Amino acid sequence: MSVSVFDLFKIGIGPSSSHTLGPMKAARTFAAGLDAGGLLAAVVSVRVTLYGSLAATARGHATDRAVLLGLLGERPEEIDPGNVDALVAAVRRSGRLALLGRHEVPFAEGEALRLELAPLPFHPNGLVLEAFGPAGEPLAARTFFSIGGGFVVEEGAADAGATAETAVPHPYRTAEELLAACERTALGISGVVRLNEGAFRPEAETEAGLLRIWDVMQECVRRGCRAEGALPGGLGVKRRAPALFRKLTEFPESGLADPLTAIDWVSLYALAVNEENAAGSRVVTAPTNGAAGILPAVLHYYRRFVPGATDAGVVRMLLTAGAIGLLCKEGASISGAEVGCQGEVGSACSMAAGALAEALGGTPEQAANAAEIAMEHNLGLTCDPVGGLVQVPCIERNAMAAVKAINAARLALRGDGHAFVSLDDVIRTMRDTGLDMKSKYKETARGGLAARLAAHANVSVGLPDC
Repeated sequence: MSVSVFDLFKIGIGPSSSHTLGPMKAARTFAAGLDAGGLLAAVVSVRVTLYGSLAATARGHATDRAVLLGLLGERPEEIDPGNVDALVAAVRRSGRLALLGRHEVPFAEGEALRLELAPLPFHPNGLVLEAFGPAGEPLAARTFFSIGGGFVVEEGAADAGATAETAVPHPYRTAEELLAACERTALGISGVVRLNEGAFRPEAETEAGLLRIWDVMQECVRRGCRAEGALPGGLGVKRRAPALFRKLTEFPESGLADPLTAIDWVSLYALAVNEENAAGSRVVTAPTNGAAGILPAVLHYYRRFVPGATDAGVVRMLLTAGAIGLLCKEGASISGAEVGCQGEVGSACSMAAGALAEALGGTPEQAANAAEIAMEHNLGLTCDPVGGLVQVPCIERNAMAAVKAINAARLALRGDGHAFVSLDDVIRTMRDTGLDMKSKYKETARGGLAARLAAHANVSVGLPDC
């Protein structure tokens, strides 16, 4: 596999990597393409059509806002989350949008942003962007698919987030091939991945980049522990992380009497990240926004509760987690709209479990076994966001999966790495389970908890006001 871990770990804004980050990147790519083709000045109007899951949860997952930001030329990794509301409000108030921030066109959202609940054939997350000239003549039209984790594929083109042509010293597409590389090199999973990353950039840049990812994760936890109030979107979900943080720090001595207090801290880390994600703040896809709290929570557990933990260990964990996440993406999917939440939370749990097992001294086989255990016990997990928002059950689900990842790692370390079910087997099973899952349970807010609570509380499924 010749995809970098930095294609998996992306810095961006919430609440969804596939429904916010991906569409924002696609919209910006479209606008930049108009400019590169010399068409920007001739554009009189643009139209965006969202299909499938993108349409079903357009407002709840902020897809409508993301498209506006991308057309304005904003980049997910650079935008200040504090400026998002003002930028979007200015477009909606004026009914005009400056493509790439410099060529202004009319943008009446009710007409320029269209919804089609029927998906396009390739993937449930499709969007078509069109530009028109003075006489209404079409100038350009491009179709994109947001396939999970911020990865974007254009119809008829290669994956925009990958570098498939890059030759790496130890390519692999399955866990079996990855473990064979570990045996061949006498290295752990992180060691093999580190060698492969050397094909993309110098080793020092890889380490610095991963430490930057870790810094963003830590800052996200710090923000989440401080921010008070209800999350946006209309459900009135109250942030829980600040109150939990106060309880854990007010009487820290109580932790000495309760050996399970560490679990409360792990839950806090995960809640803090995902509440920040739900608020549209800056997070790291790991492998997605909806599951962004699991790996940071386990990294914090390692760094703060494991004796002898170091930042070098954090780097090894990120390399190992990246390898497992890419296996999940390659062998199945990390898109909730395609395979349900097993592809998001299940993959993140698997990544965190395998990473922790290696950091705690496990063999490559034990790390793969930990990843398998974690995924196996997330099989069939549906994606049923209430109100189309990445809040219920998403936030709490991250806390539960973080604890499960730690348990999976500890179980694997008590064994010899041999398992009845292989990591490849469980990833293929996740794919097959997702294919069998009804579409209403795959990020449409039309089944499961979303449908039940909407019926009882008159909650919208998240369609935009357009």
